[in-house]
Amino acid sequence: MNHVVVTDVPRPPAEDLDELAGFGVATVHEAMGRIGLVGTSVLPLQQGARIAGSAVTALCWPGDNLMIHAAVEQCLPGDVLVVTTVSPSLDGSFGELLATALVQRGVRALVTTGGVRDVVDLREMGFPVWSGAQNAQGTVKATPGSVNVPITVGGTVIRPGDAVVADDDGVLCVPRAGIGEALAASRARVEKEAVAREAYQRGELSLDRNKLRGLLDDLGVRYVTAAEHDAG
Repeated sequence: MNHVVVTDVPRPPAEDLDELAGFGVATVHEAMGRIGLVGTSVLPLQQGARIAGSAVTALCWPGDNLMIHAAVEQCLPGDVLVVTTVSPSLDGSFGELLATALVQRGVRALVTTGGVRDVVDLREMGFPVWSGAQNAQGTVKATPGSVNVPITVGGTVIRPGDAVVADDDGVLCVPRAGIGEALAASRARVEKEAVAREAYQRGELSLDRNKLRGLLDDLGVRYVTAAEHDAG
């Protein structure tokens, strides 16, 4: 089966997705052991959006958005549509009309390695997008691809039904089987950071709280006066 549309993808619980969105990309990424980021090749079109949803994936041919149209039918409320191409392409394969169709189906966002257009409209309608480019160059609908198969975005494999977390810091994939573990680790990290925040508000230094002075010494970092530095 070279070209398929998989129709019965399991989704994570909606409450788990909402909790991941609340934690945000940086917290979940650190809690997971610094894995899962798709990198800086996909950037937010807007500011202030924080979402998490279940991945519906589309693998397209460069310059062709046929499989995006096919993927819309497979989207359910709470999903995030994730799109890439079999080889690099920044053509504007997504715009306001497709966003309108996704909003009607309750889709939370689009993540695409390709380009998007109708940028003003997308921002005005409040549909979150993370994309590889803003590009008015259009596409055709002529070449088969696949929907709901594993795809690679920025070196990270995203499988249908994985959790996709996205905000101004970037895009993160949490494998569906690891969502529970990621949530537990994120809760623990938030609690730890709350204690540290209170300490910093009291004036405690991160150098002392994290016991970094000894590390600086071990690495050969020395404290000198300005006069000693100028004297060499």
